[in-house]
Formats: sequence, structure tokens, C-alpha cells
Amino acid sequence: MTTLNKRATIYFDPEIHKVLKIKAAETSRSISEIVDDAIRLELAEDEDDLRAFKERAHEPSISFEKVLANLKKNGKI
Repeated sequence: MTTLNKRATIYFDPEIHKVLKIKAAETSRSISEIVDDAIRLELAEDEDDLRAFKERAHEPSISFEKVLANLKKNGKI
């Protein structure tokens, strides 16, 4: 069990809360642990996205209009 240091009040849709309670019981974890893990995964994905943006910062950009024109020219749309 993770030791959590800060508290927050989170309001869930009743159906989501019901599912969380069931999952918590089935996995012998608290709702707080499940939510904490989900937030950590979300933040890790954000970190990956930011890293990818940084790595691709020097790539040439192309306008949306040009992409559409190329797709039309090549018969894709």
C-alpha cells in the first residue's frame, strides 16, 4: 500500500464511483490508490508527449491546407 501525503476531494459520477468501489474491493486496493495510479499514468503519457514534441521541434512544418491539397492531388480524398 502506498503512503499518500496529501488529501483532495474528488467528485465522481455515481456510476464511476460504483465501478471504482467494485474494482477497489476486487483488487484489495483503495479508491485513492487506483486514482493515484491512473493520474501517474496520465502524467507519464504527458511527459512522453512533451519529449516527442521536443525531439521533433526542428522538423519542417506543413500547413493543414497543404496536407489537404496533397491528399486531394493524390486522390486520397
